[in-house]
Amino acid sequence: MRISSSYVLAAALGLAATQSALAYDLPAVNLGFTSFLDGAPPAGPGWYVQQYVQIYRDGRLKDVDGDDMRVPTPRGLEKAEVDANISITQIAYQSDQELLWGGKWGMNLMQPIAGFDLDPEDNFALSDNSANLGDLLIGPFLQWDPIMGPNGPRFMHRVEFQMIFPTGAYDADHALNPGSNTFSFNPYWAATAFISPKWTVSWRLHYLWNAENSDPHTWLGADDSQAGQAIHLNFASAYEVLPNRLRIGINGYYLKQITENKLDGHDLSDTKEQVLGIGPGMVYHVSQHDHVFINAYWETAAENRTEGSRLNLRYVHHFQ
Repeated sequence: MRISSSYVLAAALGLAATQSALAYDLPAVNLGFTSFLDGAPPAGPGWYVQQYVQIYRDGRLKDVDGDDMRVPTPRGLEKAEVDANISITQIAYQSDQELLWGGKWGMNLMQPIAGFDLDPEDNFALSDNSANLGDLLIGPFLQWDPIMGPNGPRFMHRVEFQMIFPTGAYDADHALNPGSNTFSFNPYWAATAFISPKWTVSWRLHYLWNAENSDPHTWLGADDSQAGQAIHLNFASAYEVLPNRLRIGINGYYLKQITENKLDGHDLSDTKEQVLGIGPGMVYHVSQHDHVFINAYWETAAENRTEGSRLNLRYVHHFQ
């Protein structure tokens, strides 16, 4: 979806408008949806269902210098903001069968739904195609068993070859769409290191490549567009305050676009996106098979994308 939530699945915000010279064009990626203990499924092999809800508020549009963008309205130029509500349903299977280099194979499917609001609504530059299905994410992965120490696990990690398919709602007449109308390859490496049995550090490092969009925004007057490549990272550190029940800590994400966007095959200058989000979080282990994550983020250092605040709720259930 053009609203990048970070997925994105999800969940991140993205816009395409002539004002920003085709910046704001990255698809939805995972910004803040995952956090603590990310290096392995919480209950070993089997089927998992996860539900994410992310609330994004006061997303002020920023230009290449990080300054507020303004859009034309009947009252003149006004600062523009976006609010978004994003839901992602995930089904994953972790096998107990080794496939390559000791890694056990698995499969992950994620389906987002996005709704968003523009402020001011009566602006002449941006419109939205809201409350629709986003792009389907499919990812085969390899999960390695934890490396154990004398007091429990020391390190656990996974590699997933995540793909984003252009199945979501898309209309070239709108600047904001749940779907991106392009295929993206978004592989990642997720890991958790146990500094001590109670203290963990986790990360998920993604690379993002995007194919061409053969139907870009009509205002651009182009045959095709292509968002640049990017790297993005989720990071978190938590401490166990209630044995086997509650961990609290700090969580964050960082996105950095590393190549410029293209229009009809030509590079566009000043279109690279960037944002940093950070805040507190917790994970509550209801049981061995049910887990609840709550994460808050405040964004800063945004360039060519929105800068606001996120609240992420995530529920994980393992089928016994």
